[in-house]
Amino acid sequence: MGNTSSSSALQSCLKNVCAGQQNCVAFPTNPVLTYHLEWMKPYNLNKIPTPVAVTRPMTAEQIAGVVKCAVASKVKVQPRSGGHSYGNYGLGGDDGAVVVDLVNFQQFSMDEKYQATIGAGTLLGDVTKKLHENGGRAMAHGTCPQVGIGGHATIGGLGPPSRMWGTSLDHVVDVTVVTAKGDIVKASESENSDLFFALKGAGASFGIITEFRVRTHPEPRNVVEYTYDFTFGKHEDMASTFEVWQTLISDPNLDRRFASQFILHELGAVVLTVFYGTEGEYEATGIPARLPKGGKLAFAMEDWLGSVGHAAEVVGLQAVGGVPIPFYTKTLAFRKEDLIPRSGITELFKHFGKDKGTIIWFTIFDLAGGAVSDVPQDKTAYAHRDKLFFVQSYGVGIPTVSQKTKDWLNGVNTIIRDALPNAPFGAYPGYVEPDLADGQEQYWGANLPRLKDIKKMWDPKDVFHNPQSVPPAK
Repeated sequence: MGNTSSSSALQSCLKNVCAGQQNCVAFPTNPVLTYHLEWMKPYNLNKIPTPVAVTRPMTAEQIAGVVKCAVASKVKVQPRSGGHSYGNYGLGGDDGAVVVDLVNFQQFSMDEKYQATIGAGTLLGDVTKKLHENGGRAMAHGTCPQVGIGGHATIGGLGPPSRMWGTSLDHVVDVTVVTAKGDIVKASESENSDLFFALKGAGASFGIITEFRVRTHPEPRNVVEYTYDFTFGKHEDMASTFEVWQTLISDPNLDRRFASQFILHELGAVVLTVFYGTEGEYEATGIPARLPKGGKLAFAMEDWLGSVGHAAEVVGLQAVGGVPIPFYTKTLAFRKEDLIPRSGITELFKHFGKDKGTIIWFTIFDLAGGAVSDVPQDKTAYAHRDKLFFVQSYGVGIPTVSQKTKDWLNGVNTIIRDALPNAPFGAYPGYVEPDLADGQEQYWGANLPRLKDIKKMWDPKDVFHNPQSVPPAK
């Protein structure tokens, strides 16, 4: 992490890069509250790393300068877009990193082919708005409007339209990226294709993207949304409701215009469904008749913008939203062959009824598959093309997450693993778990050896590093 003299050299170097620009760089020597609240802005308050500097460059050339300063001082670098990493990896994950905050990279343009150029610091809420205002266009991405596209589209980028259109990173045509040498290069399928492969799924390990060029779709004209609220005497009674949902989403012929989540919380469960089409088209699929019965129904017909906003509202109320809090998470990824058997569901829902050490917890089963699975496993670094659905479990603690809550959350995954002892599972890299000893294998699976080789070529000194980033091949 460097000694006092190297820290001084790093600070001088970064100040020279900023060349007097206001709000360009801050250090721990700045007032503590200012540095913490205005510059660092940690997301998960359960564990907060302290970077040696936070920078806010205005240009790709300045980012290149920041990277060269860090390399000269043998300090690690991490980019931050929206800053929503569950492990605060945008702050380095561990103490001592240089942060490149992309807040100033908000550029946007649309060409005649309806390919959009989007700055890497743009938040998803603004991506939706700008695409709408420039031709009524859209792309697949998640529901949290505060998430930045810089991280989202380099990890995967799953959301309700993904079954229809693929992941966010599947929309990326090319990128402008600053490398570990401080070079500014283009990457696409025809130019620096190995780097492009790595950036589409493991971006934070390989460079700092300043802008994306993405393909877009016409906005769906009609969106049908149903929200079913279920309240039971105890969580154990919800097992059969989940089993009905799992049976529905495992149908190999399930219409790709359909998306759904099964959300458990302290007071009951919510089944959220989205269909991109008319109500008549939705009824014709037969899906409504196959959904779990007995819930309190809320129905809405939306346009595209209304649908995106409603999804953010519903999921934001249930899960970890845009407000910094202390939380702990667990996740698993399921193939279509790995449906939870009835015995496992029974044990799992008994577990949901146990004392968790907190009343603020959520477990979300999230349907995937569809167009996401059309892309070959070795086409991009994203490794979960064969996954049908994911489970994410969250526990919130005040002022910190207790060990009891962590043990309960770990218990969710343990019960599922015991019920499916031969399932390969894996973990979505957008839901990082800092406690995973084999995180790289869980995130990138069979693509990891190739990623290590690419890392050795483009970043042999491991400049772009966090606790679970891709290491260079030995």
